[in-house]
Amino acid sequence: MSEKQSGAPLRVVAALSGGVDSAVAAARAVAAGHEVTGVHLALSRSAETQRTGARGCCTLEDSRDARRVADVLGIPYYIWDLSEQFQEQVIDDFLQEYAAGRTPNPCVRCNETIKFAAVLERAVALGFDALVTGHYARISQAPDGTACISRAVDPAKDQSYVLGVLTPDQVARSIFPLGDSTKSQVRKEAEQRGLLVADKPDSHDVCFIPDGDTAGFLRGHLGEQPGAVLDTEGRTVGTHDGAFAFTVGQRRGLALSEPAADGRPRFVLSIEPVSSTVVVGPHEMLSVDAIELTNGPTWRIGEDLRVRVQWRAHGEAVPAQVVLTHEGRVDEVLLDESAHGVAAGQELVAYDGERGERVIFSARIAGSRRRSR
Repeated sequence: MSEKQSGAPLRVVAALSGGVDSAVAAARAVAAGHEVTGVHLALSRSAETQRTGARGCCTLEDSRDARRVADVLGIPYYIWDLSEQFQEQVIDDFLQEYAAGRTPNPCVRCNETIKFAAVLERAVALGFDALVTGHYARISQAPDGTACISRAVDPAKDQSYVLGVLTPDQVARSIFPLGDSTKSQVRKEAEQRGLLVADKPDSHDVCFIPDGDTAGFLRGHLGEQPGAVLDTEGRTVGTHDGAFAFTVGQRRGLALSEPAADGRPRFVLSIEPVSSTVVVGPHEMLSVDAIELTNGPTWRIGEDLRVRVQWRAHGEAVPAQVVLTHEGRVDEVLLDESAHGVAAGQELVAYDGERGERVIFSARIAGSRRRSR
């Protein structure tokens, strides 16, 4: 928490998803003396009644679990319908990105446009001071004194990557009570507090595709767009119903009609949505050491150009060098070592170079390449 957040009690909105993390986060906010109001976000226009184990979220079952948590904590509880914004800002963006041959991260988009934009904006308009969520992350200070995201204590649950897109103002109005805890500690605390969600499975996969069939979801919304799967020599080695069902680096589900001459597995190297063409080849052809960015920030004067970068939520942050335009904007990062499976549309998050704990910036990947040496 920031200095302000750790001082006098605040009026806060606690986002209650219906899961154990948000429940304990809200409980800790209450215990800290804040005036807490629980809010569940209705993001689906046709929410399912029940979850299927750990698949999906924002169901009617989740909203009921959130209400029970609020009752146990003795806090007011409301449901905010943001389904229209979620459809436009997250689901439509997801479809448009895949249709363009890119691989989006809907969790990043949701945090950017819904949870820490629409929700926080509404909360502030209603007179609240901050938003409490169950994310595993910590808040620290950048060298210029602004609030920024840092990694959680539990590396297995760290969510700094999906929060890296937040602005300093949004971070300053956020509270992440779980940043210093492990998942096992959170579940134990939930049980001790009498919260019935203590053993509830974590949700995973894309929340609006609860059955996990991303290709089927895309096909249902974008329609079949048959095309060819080519090898690096331009030979047809398979067919498909839509290039949108593939992502760079993919190995499984290619359904190739002709095996490689050397018998080795092949991976998706590139996707061309206009011609609906997918190119496959050996793993080594995925190797890149330069990542181009499409919306990089202006670099702070005096900031070290050495960083660690991460482009998957649970990937490893690797050493890199920032490349700036003449105007001082981040244009590209050069990796110290080669990487594989970097896809356009993914989010790249840069951390401070020495320890890789503090988020410096987040930008969308425009492409990647292999530098000539």
